[in-house]
Amino acid sequence: MIALSLAEIAAVVGGQPHDIPDPSVQVTGPVVRDSREAVPGSLFVAFVGERVDGHDFAAAVVAAGAVAVLASRPVGVPAIVVEDVQAALGALARHVVDRLGATLVALTGSAGKTSTKDLIAQVLGAKAPTVFTPGSLNNEIGLPLTALSATEETRFLVLEMGARGIGHIRYLTGLTPPKVGLVLNVGSAHIGEFGGREQIAQAKGEMVESLPAAEDGGAAILNADDPLVRAMASRTKAKVVLFGESDEADVRAENVRLTDSGQPAFRLHTPSGASDVTMRLYGEHHVSNALAAAAVAHELGMSATEIATALSEAGSLSRWRMEVTERPDGVTVVNDAYNANPESMRAALRALVAMGKGRRTWAVLGEMAELGDEALAEHDAVGRLAVRLNVSKLVAVGGREASWLQLGAYNEGSWGEESVHVSDAQAAIDLLRSELRPGDVVLVKASRSVGLEAVATALLETAAEGEVAGR
Repeated sequence: MIALSLAEIAAVVGGQPHDIPDPSVQVTGPVVRDSREAVPGSLFVAFVGERVDGHDFAAAVVAAGAVAVLASRPVGVPAIVVEDVQAALGALARHVVDRLGATLVALTGSAGKTSTKDLIAQVLGAKAPTVFTPGSLNNEIGLPLTALSATEETRFLVLEMGARGIGHIRYLTGLTPPKVGLVLNVGSAHIGEFGGREQIAQAKGEMVESLPAAEDGGAAILNADDPLVRAMASRTKAKVVLFGESDEADVRAENVRLTDSGQPAFRLHTPSGASDVTMRLYGEHHVSNALAAAAVAHELGMSATEIATALSEAGSLSRWRMEVTERPDGVTVVNDAYNANPESMRAALRALVAMGKGRRTWAVLGEMAELGDEALAEHDAVGRLAVRLNVSKLVAVGGREASWLQLGAYNEGSWGEESVHVSDAQAAIDLLRSELRPGDVVLVKASRSVGLEAVATALLETAAEGEVAGR
């Protein structure tokens, strides 16, 4: 964080100093909410959680070098006491970003946010110092913490924004007002909470409503291939830049193809030129993510050649998102178990098939959460798609939703042992250990709550222990 005195922080957040002998002392380190991350010069934010109260760690963080605690009650060590810690954290973030010379880029969407954020960060990072959201810390706590990690040297601040209802994006953009706002897509993620795609579009569109006008440098980057996103152009005064495979897109891809290993390649076209891209990531769905990143980068002054080079060099920065590992016996494990929704599940299945040409393919799938009344139809459709794509074997893991996956496969024509329903991750592990053969490709994917990353981890640990396929 940029250096601020405790007196200035107290004034910004409307707090009362307690047990602070010298208010001129500055916070020169990070703002943290995990006591284990406290270092000399840091500010610790004490949240009260369901199981842990951050106030209980106040003495320990100060002993570790934290300058003070942002708290909702006195804690016996230097503290700034406020009525609402979350609101205070947001106010501090707004104060800091207003002082920064950085350009704020924000993005949202139903699928692909984190992968696209990681691409944008790497592309812009090739141009100038860039700070970006780690992992998926895209909510009312993670977002301000990310913003507060920027320094005077930061030139680009890339912030992922999630939403679970109307008004959430509006709140987040109020904390960190973007100059460039990107909306990727409107899909089925959290449709059970929103109530429908139109409501999701309403919420995601709050991004473009927050942008400054075109004459003030505002730019709305919109997906030309998604009608609900493209319609958001009418909701902003910012300059509208379209990306996608549509001929009408300002930034578009031509000659899209997959390499033999399942990595996308294409010709990138921007208003200032064209250049070829071959990505290190897996799956054709990353083409849209790459175009979104390219549109942002072009708007911020990068040439087509610079963008294409950076996209071709970019890798995966976040765990369990199409994380590809090949075992010594040639079994390829694709760990995409961080999260799942119908759009990302379909994309992952297509990537599996592309990677597995001439090899046996396994789709180890679990529940897609928060689909509400759409849950049965969406799980059924994914099961059917696995059969249409000729995935060699579907392993549906879990309870009712997994049974719907397996039923969809069965009704689409999956007979015999082409699809199977198992009760939990351990049952899937046992099955795979007994049946995998050298050269097989295994996709593991479900919503985060299912915990299917344990399957991928076990398969790789098995290989490390020498219990590889065929032995």
